[in-house]
Amino acid sequence: FSPDGKTLASGSSDKTVRLWDPATGALRGTLEGHSDWVNILAFSPDGKTLASGSSDDTVRLWDPATGASRGTLEGHWASVFTLAFSPDGKTLA
Repeated sequence: FSPDGKTLASGSSDKTVRLWDPATGALRGTLEGHSDWVNILAFSPDGKTLASGSSDDTVRLWDPATGASRGTLEGHWASVFTLAFSPDGKTLA
């Protein structure tokens, strides 16, 4: 869930991230870019960035409001299964 509770993000074996309206269950958008399963998702504390970790050994950063890609973090040696933003949102681990 986003920090304000208005968006639910889900990752899937079909390599996508989906954004949902939890109040209505309506699909708001589908984010594409990973080349393998999406294992983990994390919203930044301000809700303006969504990070997705995948079995393609990358972390992708997204703007959940627009669905635009904000970049890809490469260099992992294996699948990414955990992600966490620091409380101030300045660091992603």
